[in-house]
Amino acid sequence: MNVYAVSGLGADKRVFEHLTLDVEIIPIDWIIPSRNESIKSYSERLSAVIDTSKEFALIGVSFGGLIATEINQILHPKKVILISSAQTKRELRPIYKWVGKSRFLKLIPASLFNPPRFLAKYIIGAKNAQLFYDILDDTDLNFVKWALQEFTTWQNLKESVNVVKINGTKDKLIPPKGITKMKLIKGGEHFMIVDRADEISEIINFELKNP
Repeated sequence: MNVYAVSGLGADKRVFEHLTLDVEIIPIDWIIPSRNESIKSYSERLSAVIDTSKEFALIGVSFGGLIATEINQILHPKKVILISSAQTKRELRPIYKWVGKSRFLKLIPASLFNPPRFLAKYIIGAKNAQLFYDILDDTDLNFVKWALQEFTTWQNLKESVNVVKINGTKDKLIPPKGITKMKLIKGGEHFMIVDRADEISEIINFELKNP
């Protein structure tokens, strides 16, 4: 079974290098969103790299989990594993919905979507600070602006039984919430795919063997 992985907002395949999995994962690289492109349209374009002639699973981290959820509804993989993410808009903090409704993100220049490093590190809870800073330095701020707009206006309410979530109990951005099957990492924060890679790897290996 092929296992495709979508990284988090502004991140890349480096976040998957700390996992120890029984299968090789195939990272899906971000593409540039079209002007005013919806998350559904973007997810459909991104999914073009997936070989649907073979059985496959998806892993999505943070914003990548929203993309994996959208792809799930298009291609119907065997299993979807969401890490530090959500399957429906009901699982997101109410303040995000308020920000989305206000539409003020559209008014902010992309250059301002680059938070102070100490603040970003605190919110994300990154213990591997150097990797986190390297990822931030390589982030396309235009992509970040688009992704945050889609994140705060996401409308999905559909829940699928092939989805399992891995959430950290101390995640400041997307706390554990909802009725989706969930595995909790005690004390885990938003960057736990790197900082708690061993525990997450164990859960992923189990879930892939028990679809």
